[in-house]
Amino acid sequence: MKTLDVGLVGLGTVGSGVARILIEHGDRVAHHAGQRLRLAHVVVKDKAKPRDCQLPDGIVSEELDRILDDAQITVVAQLIGGLEPARTIMRRLLEAGKDIITANKALLAEHGPELFDLARKLGRSIAFEASVAGGIPIVTNISQCLAGNQIHSLSGILNGTSNFIVSQMEQDGMAYDQAVAEAQQLGYAEADPTMDVDGSDAVQKLAILAQLAFGARVDWREIPRTGIAGLDPVDLTYASELGYRIKLLAVADLTSTGLELHVSPTLVRMGTPLGEVRGAYNAVSVVGDAVGQVFFHGLGAGQMPTASAVMADLIDTAVGRTQLTFHTLDLWSDEATRVELSDPALVPGRYYLRLSVDDHPGVLAEIASILAEQEISIASVLQREPPTSESPDIPLVIITHTATEGAMRAADAAIQNLKSVRGKMTQMRILD
Repeated sequence: MKTLDVGLVGLGTVGSGVARILIEHGDRVAHHAGQRLRLAHVVVKDKAKPRDCQLPDGIVSEELDRILDDAQITVVAQLIGGLEPARTIMRRLLEAGKDIITANKALLAEHGPELFDLARKLGRSIAFEASVAGGIPIVTNISQCLAGNQIHSLSGILNGTSNFIVSQMEQDGMAYDQAVAEAQQLGYAEADPTMDVDGSDAVQKLAILAQLAFGARVDWREIPRTGIAGLDPVDLTYASELGYRIKLLAVADLTSTGLELHVSPTLVRMGTPLGEVRGAYNAVSVVGDAVGQVFFHGLGAGQMPTASAVMADLIDTAVGRTQLTFHTLDLWSDEATRVELSDPALVPGRYYLRLSVDDHPGVLAEIASILAEQEISIASVLQREPPTSESPDIPLVIITHTATEGAMRAADAAIQNLKSVRGKMTQMRILD
């Protein structure tokens, strides 16, 4: 059987998983690829660092040139994170005639146009299934399996770390800091979890999916985002009483005014597929004009789920499928059809509002009057007695009917000026 030499740059968690599959399950891989995929060389930053996989002698080095100069290695899985040296290494690999597989969503979100233009110019390909949602084959499904559809919307839990943290807060009553510490202890969160909890990781993945589904070429920094760091456990409790769970949701919705993109904590109804996603799992709901609604669910990170996605790309590249789809899709191309982004102020939706207000007659009427001025109708109200007899404030929860984000902003500003309102109003979207 013909043999294809494969290079690997990076032997961290995911890289070790890929190496294990190539070495331990070579026959299975060969069956799907029609040829043997031989791990020819691995480049690492520190050769002396202990690894959790057994590799053949002599194939590990700290010298990228060992792959660049080897004409027999035509496919390389580049599995290092961050922007540099990842960007420079990918450029050098492409210029050396290698097809690339990557799991680096930050690199694609930041430098996708540059790298994809270079690959097209050189007749090479870049495969990136593992960059979004780990083991869930969402990239292939959107770009190939659903290619006959006009995608209308996608809503996803794209960050397993944040979903784990919120799940622990909801199920076990943990404080936010305690849930973050547990996520770090279990390996779901980094020592610095900022990218996960502030929504940046989910936004970068949403930017990639928006490019695939809608041809939207957008700077990920321009996508509105709110993370979970400020999430109050009391809102989880109220949401549950109202029949909802709170999820950090990434949304892309094709509307009459353009493409709506945002990431934010969102109330999702219990019993729905997204509402039941717990722990470190990811999920994406996609609506197409022909297929209707389809739902994808699975582990969004971790060694073997992500390695599974990398291996799918390696096999597709070996067979030749990647080269065909890469050049046909023309991703991140200046010549691709543009999709206008909608003005966030015009985006409609329902909202959850929580306020702390004075306990005296007329307060609800004042708030309702301000909402009415912005043509925001109240769907339901949840009001509690003061927490203690000495407390002058009471919690007030309002669910609205559909209103624009611009109207909600205006109402929020006016409500904050009321003398009867204490502190900042909490405001979250509701997914219907």
